[in-house]
Amino acid sequence: MNAHSWAWRERARGRRVADSTAMAAAARSGFVARGLIYVLVAVIALQIALNGDGDGRQADRGGALGELADRPFGAVLLWLVGLALAGMALWRLSEAVFGGSGPDGSKASRRWANLFRFVFYCFLSYSVLSYAAGDRGSGSGSSDRHTDDVTARVLEWPGGQWLVGAAAVGVVIAGVWMSVSAARKKFRKGLRVGAMSARTRRIVEPLGVTGGAARGVVFAAAGVFALVAAVQHQPGKAKGMDDTLRAFRDLPSGPWLLALVALGLAAFGVFSWCTARWLDV
Repeated sequence: MNAHSWAWRERARGRRVADSTAMAAAARSGFVARGLIYVLVAVIALQIALNGDGDGRQADRGGALGELADRPFGAVLLWLVGLALAGMALWRLSEAVFGGSGPDGSKASRRWANLFRFVFYCFLSYSVLSYAAGDRGSGSGSSDRHTDDVTARVLEWPGGQWLVGAAAVGVVIAGVWMSVSAARKKFRKGLRVGAMSARTRRIVEPLGVTGGAARGVVFAAAGVFALVAAVQHQPGKAKGMDDTLRAFRDLPSGPWLLALVALGLAAFGVFSWCTARWLDV
């Protein structure tokens, strides 16, 4: 190999390392932002469980952004969260195009799942950045009102009931899958578990199980409400995240149940921060 070829290969290797480092930083920042949103939603949900109204806040993304905006340097925090979520979207896109880490990282199912996550985080990042730029109706809109509006529009389409029903069943299945995967500790595949101390694992794993299970329960419950809306052809029966959480409060022993779910969502938020630290990129 001549000197020119060797230099070219070294430069290419350096670019790959730099790209990998940049993607790792983007992914980690995205998990930090996701964790922050879940923790804030959990705090609002806990307030709803304890005093009934959560001080007027919505226990959803909009409520979390409003909570951030009211903090010192809130505008800066909103921009950071929006950019971090954009970084998460780019990482998901790279995983979809080039494949992820691990033996099954290049499977078609994993690539399609990451492509869906890319689209989701693009939307999420756009809504947060729009909110940070002054469009208060973008990221902070009520998830309940948005869910009602979308469900009502789709139900008006030909075959709309079937479309809403199919989507609802998909959400229920996704929620059950999240809970089961968390209980089986599937999240360990994406973490550098071997680099953790035994004490760290004893903290991280219960957070992953509890948080993932609580998140799955909320998703499945929202799917059930959407299914009822489809069957009864009543868009108002569909619920966003805030109304779904408040529905737990209306059950027997509801405030305690909602408090447990809120603590589970907080655990998921903290687990997201742990993922940012121990992610295998």
